[in-house]
Amino acid sequence: MSFFVLKSRFEVMLAGLGQISMLARDAVTSLLTWKITWRDFLYQLYFIGVKSQAVVLITGAFTGMVLGAQTYFQFHKVKMDTATLAVVAVSMCSELGPVLTGLMVAGRVGAAMAAEIGTMRVTEQIDALRTLATHPVDYLVVPRLAASMAALPLLMVEAIILGIGASYVVGIYVLQIDPVYSWYNMLHFTHEIDLVEGLVKAFIYGGIIALIGCYKGLTCGLGAEGVGKATTEAVVYSSITILIVNFFLTLTLGKILGLM
Repeated sequence: MSFFVLKSRFEVMLAGLGQISMLARDAVTSLLTWKITWRDFLYQLYFIGVKSQAVVLITGAFTGMVLGAQTYFQFHKVKMDTATLAVVAVSMCSELGPVLTGLMVAGRVGAAMAAEIGTMRVTEQIDALRTLATHPVDYLVVPRLAASMAALPLLMVEAIILGIGASYVVGIYVLQIDPVYSWYNMLHFTHEIDLVEGLVKAFIYGGIIALIGCYKGLTCGLGAEGVGKATTEAVVYSSITILIVNFFLTLTLGKILGLM
């Protein structure tokens, strides 16, 4: 690959980062002044939150079950069976809960946002909004951004509760772990800070999913091929961004919350 090709791709990447940063600035400014209707917000909250519950809850339940079983198999070798549920609770609250919720919602909602807005761009409906003196960011981006940031923490809490509950059932009734000490250790080693860290992550991941999905829809190419490409890129870029940001958030929040 030649130097000029790499330079061109790097310039395109920088231009994309600049455009999405400007979109984020406009969306946050509009969000702070609340230039949206409650009807649009509640509809997006239903679409993003309520209709994503099934996939998020199934993911949370089976992740908790698998994590509990694998932790038990290792801890049983050193006679630490009753610490299994504590590991599951801490992991689900601070890491697996927000990350898996973000990935599942990105796959379902991020693609839908990009496809819907991309179709509006291809059929020139966005130009019609500008003609009617309606800013596309206020009408299309902000309701989805607000609903995503509100729905992700709630979905994450549901996934955590179901994941811990499913792990408890597997550990107690299948693996025959002592229920009293398991519950005590979970409460002893799981702290409010773990849940706060997960809520902050889920809130940020909601914004990432909405911004990337809307950005890909607003900038998609013409025709069905352009919409399909934008839909795929929205899911891929959202998922990769969540995984990268999760590393830096873990380090940053670990230091900040550790000092509190």
